[in-house]
Amino acid sequence: MRVYFSTHKREIGLVIGALLSLLCFTLNPFTLAHQANLVLAITVLMIIWWITEALPMPVVALLPIILFPSLGVAPLKQVSKAYGDPVVFLFMGGFFLALAIEKWNLHKRMALGIITFTGTNGNRIILGFIMATGFLSLWLSNTATTMMMFPIALSVIHVIKTHNKNEKNVRNFSLVLMLSIAYASNFALGTIIATPPNVAYVGYIEERFNHTIAFVDWLVLFMPLTIILLLLLYWILVKWLYPNQIKHSAEASGAIKKAQQQLGRMGAAERRVLLVFSFTVLLWITKDLLNKCQSFVVLDDTIIAIIGAVFLFLIPSKTQTNDGKSERLLSWADTEKMAWDVLLLFGGGIALADALEASQLVHEFGSALATLATDNLFLILLIVTTIAVFLSEVISNLALVIILSPVVSSLALSMHIDPLLLGIPMTLGASCACMLPMGTPPNAIIFAKGHIKIEHMMRTGLILNLVCIIVITVFCWIVMPLRPL
Repeated sequence: MRVYFSTHKREIGLVIGALLSLLCFTLNPFTLAHQANLVLAITVLMIIWWITEALPMPVVALLPIILFPSLGVAPLKQVSKAYGDPVVFLFMGGFFLALAIEKWNLHKRMALGIITFTGTNGNRIILGFIMATGFLSLWLSNTATTMMMFPIALSVIHVIKTHNKNEKNVRNFSLVLMLSIAYASNFALGTIIATPPNVAYVGYIEERFNHTIAFVDWLVLFMPLTIILLLLLYWILVKWLYPNQIKHSAEASGAIKKAQQQLGRMGAAERRVLLVFSFTVLLWITKDLLNKCQSFVVLDDTIIAIIGAVFLFLIPSKTQTNDGKSERLLSWADTEKMAWDVLLLFGGGIALADALEASQLVHEFGSALATLATDNLFLILLIVTTIAVFLSEVISNLALVIILSPVVSSLALSMHIDPLLLGIPMTLGASCACMLPMGTPPNAIIFAKGHIKIEHMMRTGLILNLVCIIVITVFCWIVMPLRPL
């Protein structure tokens, strides 16, 4: 039976997805309005086909272009805008940077330097990446952080593969390193600016209740939560799910030193790619300060990523092509390796999220949440966090916080408790989606190169979702009444 299922997994997925979608629309189990019920049925179809890989994931992501206009959910012009969303172009700029780093072997130099510092022990390398990614993501956008760490991680994987012959160990190491980058970026919740949901909720509280949450207060309260989640991430991935057994090897260390010597000094092209990369990162870090200091140029993460990408096509590399022409740091031929499928995938996810919002489906969930009001604070915290974590798998976490903030605030007031007691866990949970590539931008980035299959992300992500729900709920239940914001 198992052999039959694995052989015919795609065909079974096609049938199950179509049947469940049809049943959902026909039976309307949640007694939704026609538009909301139709969007829910399409959502069921897409998620099941994504999970079972019944069709290539980018192909499933194109379904909104067919189904939404033809079924009257949204006009074609409106749906197609999702595939040109600023986030898609942010990815594109980041992928261009990664291509240039890989083309001129800068990633090898970075990777060899990291392994020289951490040693060749697989667990130490992963812990180093988790802590570095988590720390950077506290101050940069989690998308920008993942884009910076992604090409470096790829090159570390290549080095480890070269010096380890056990395929299972290398496979587990590669999988964990990729997943840890995305999830460490998601779990960095210790500053207000760490994730868009944090910023959105703090702004909502200030506007609705005229209450300002101080940056330092948030930092002191939720930095311990970030550290707990990062350490749990390391333990779950390395010690439980995917142990790699890659030990320190003197032979591998010697080979790495030899590889560093063979790389020699940085060439002109490598230095220029590093300069563009550093310039882009510097702009990501300082953009808020630059925007406050002047109003002539307004920067955001997407604009900065595209600026960096354009520079790569402008700046000469000081080398020549086969026909004698001067070569730039990137040429259009290099983009054959571009993860175009991920851009389509995220565009489809945005189109689906827009439809979920426009159909008021999320509001319906919010109304259903209000009916669950209970005197048991722990139980309502658990319900709110669970809904936030799992809903953010299929809808923008920023949009989710904007939509649910008024709902949970009204619920809290009706229970005569501080709105922050419900709003904060909802906000924190919205950043922790781990199951689907379109759940968060970091998830989509690390899914791009094919090192991770959807079943790996689903299995690992479900466990981490449940862990995040429990940890966030217990932490907020115990700590927040002791130290109110």
